[in-house]
Amino acid sequence: MKDTTPYRACPTCGDDAASALDAYSPDPWVVAQCGSCALVYLRNPPAYEALEEDFAWEKTYVEKKAKSKGSTPLSPYIRKLRNSLGIRRDKTAQWRRWFNDGHVLDIGCGWGDLIKPPMTPYGIELSSGLHEKADALMRARGGYCVKGAGAEAIWDFDEGQFDGILMNSYLEHEVDAMRVLKGAHRAVKSTGGVFIRVPNFASLNRRVVGPKWCGFRYPDHVNYFTLATLTDMAARAGFTTELVNKVTLHMDDNVSVLLRKSATS
Repeated sequence: MKDTTPYRACPTCGDDAASALDAYSPDPWVVAQCGSCALVYLRNPPAYEALEEDFAWEKTYVEKKAKSKGSTPLSPYIRKLRNSLGIRRDKTAQWRRWFNDGHVLDIGCGWGDLIKPPMTPYGIELSSGLHEKADALMRARGGYCVKGAGAEAIWDFDEGQFDGILMNSYLEHEVDAMRVLKGAHRAVKSTGGVFIRVPNFASLNRRVVGPKWCGFRYPDHVNYFTLATLTDMAARAGFTTELVNKVTLHMDDNVSVLLRKSATS
């Protein structure tokens, strides 16, 4: 818990001026809002080495789910609304359409099972335990998984190598989110896209339950996005943003978007 970095600047705009959000900052973690671009982020995140082992996703996810029972007061109503509208979490059909059944990179891929045939899966995974499983699965399907931090490993792939890139419940974990987006801009084809799903800091649920919101995970969630702050970061990296969960956004605990390369980038 003590292996943290010094206070970092805003990962979007680089400004050092930020106001601490005390209600969301359990000791020793400091969650703050940038005074320039309004991004909410963890100012003193753990080093990558700690995220790799001590705060690995598969450990913190289980702990958080056990404490919250996987839900907060509005969650059952949100699920009911999503189901009534025919909205499902499985985005395979959309990914196949957006990414032309091509080569797809999953950053922070976990067990590596999201990208299904006929798409060819590639991955990046920081957790030692998960990387081995993901690599074996992806190699069996024609791809492979690289072990490392997303902001670094993304640059090891060829320019324009991918038809699609997934950041599904990933970007909230990435300390250097701008660098990984710029790397994705380089690695995706001009005809491709980038799908991002992150916790929605602007959700009604967060406003109602405050510090008990399911989107707070300390310290492995280091960025807390709204649609506006995610769109801002993506634009600075050269992308346009299309909102995917348009109907449920304000009640949804997550923001889902599809990024495309902007005409001027």
